[in-house]
Amino acid sequence: MSALPRSYNPFAEDEEEDVAPAGPGGAGGADRQRYLQQEVLRRSAATADSTTRSLSLLYESERIGVAASEELVRQGEALKRTEQMVDKMDQDLKTSQRHINSIKSVWGGLVNYFKAKPPESKPAQNGAPEYYANSRLKEAMMSSKEQESKYQESHPNLRKLDNSDNDFNKDSVSSVQRDAYPKNQQLRAYHQKIDTNLDEMSSGLSRLKSLALGLQTEIEEQDDMLDRLTKKVETLDVNIKNTDRKVRQL
Repeated sequence: MSALPRSYNPFAEDEEEDVAPAGPGGAGGADRQRYLQQEVLRRSAATADSTTRSLSLLYESERIGVAASEELVRQGEALKRTEQMVDKMDQDLKTSQRHINSIKSVWGGLVNYFKAKPPESKPAQNGAPEYYANSRLKEAMMSSKEQESKYQESHPNLRKLDNSDNDFNKDSVSSVQRDAYPKNQQLRAYHQKIDTNLDEMSSGLSRLKSLALGLQTEIEEQDDMLDRLTKKVETLDVNIKNTDRKVRQL
């Protein structure tokens, strides 16, 4: 007859060994939970810092876009001034050709007398000529310049964006939005900061897109102006050579 009872369970000892350290195991679970909470906070803080840096770079890119737009407008003013000078030279050249015809013969003088005078160009005004950039670029520049103060705040050499929790306007958040955030106050502040930065980045990208489209339109218009100016200069060069030849024949 076996000495083991009928209710003997060969795994009972193992179960007892597993159940025995239950007390310390509970403490280990609490430590793990605290570790996970700290890890979530750390990652949320890193994400908030990353969006802040991205927002700072976005403001800087926008500032560079505005500076490029202003330089392009100044280039347009220079092209406009050059075109006015070429038109004035062409007008003076036509006047010189009339005088040369009068000197060469009486018949040339009679022709000039009955021939309609070329329209006189208006004298160039002092200062920069009137030049207006396309409306799309002007509106984009105005919209971006309104954000210049935010760039000043985000510039690393001036003052970084404030990451404190006090700068978030809690009154502007609806109760539904507040319920969507975590209960933990610190984690809630990180999530709110991330959402705010993402909203600002979306608006900034929209402004950058408007700047890019305005720059494209302005460049196309100045390309047309350059083509027109090139043709005028080529025609003026031919007329100057013809006039010089006529002067040498006198």
